[in-house]
Formats: sequence, C-alpha cells, structure tokens
Amino acid sequence: MTRKFLVGLESVLQTLWVGGLWVIGYLVAPILFASLDERRLAGELAGHMFTAMNYVGLVCGGLLLIFALLRAGRAWLKELRVIALVSMLALVLISLFVLQPMMQELKLAGLTPGSEAAGRFGMLHGVSSILYLITSLLGLLLVVRRETGDYRSR
Repeated sequence: MTRKFLVGLESVLQTLWVGGLWVIGYLVAPILFASLDERRLAGELAGHMFTAMNYVGLVCGGLLLIFALLRAGRAWLKELRVIALVSMLALVLISLFVLQPMMQELKLAGLTPGSEAAGRFGMLHGVSSILYLITSLLGLLLVVRRETGDYRSR
C-alpha cells in the first residue's frame, strides 16, 4: 500500500470515529430525548447507537493505533497520538464491556423511580457520560493535532 493511501485511510477512520462520537452524542441523542414523548424509547434508541459507536471505535481506533505505532516506532511513548488513542480505546472498552452490561442488567431487573436500582443506574449513566465526554474531547484533540501535524508530546 502506498503512503498516500494509508494517510487517506487514516483520515477516513478518524473522521468516522470522531465525527460519529460528536454527531451521536451531542446531536442525535439530545434530539431523540427532545422529540420522543417516551423517554424510555429515546434511551433505548440512544443506547443502541452508543453501543454501535463503541464497536466502530474499537475497529477504527484499533487500526489507527496500529498505524500510529508503526509510524512512531520506538518513540511511541512520546507520541501524543498514541497516548490519546490508547486512552480512547481504554475508555471505549470500559464503557462497552463494564458499564453498559451493568446498566443493562439494572434495566432488565426493572427501574422504579426512587429505587436503589434507579439510583445506581443514574450513577453508572453519569460515569458513562463523563467517559464519553473525555473520549470525544480526546478525539477532538486528534483532529486538531492532525490538522497541524503536531503529534509529539511536550
């Protein structure tokens, strides 16, 4: 594969992942909750989209990390891009394989307003939202740094 092709592929993968994070999290999900009368349905639809984005993130982020590691060589620990990608992937893994199953289990058990399960679900949802925000901001950092070509840690 040519270098030009790989650079183009990296751009597409990054656009798909980071763009998807921002569109789903900060445009689509709020519109669902504002437009649908049934909050439970809005939550279910948003949850499916967040799960899909997490899988997109695993694929795109994994490939981006491989490319970044190959480019960085032995200096990979000094590459901000590598650190950001590893962090983003770790946050996606935590969300997808720890938080989402715990939240799903609580939903299946039934969430009664004011119950302990509802409180726990709210806490997990808050943690999940914070991890999503951090992932989105790290993705934005990657986009900005890609535009400037500045990937070295300071």
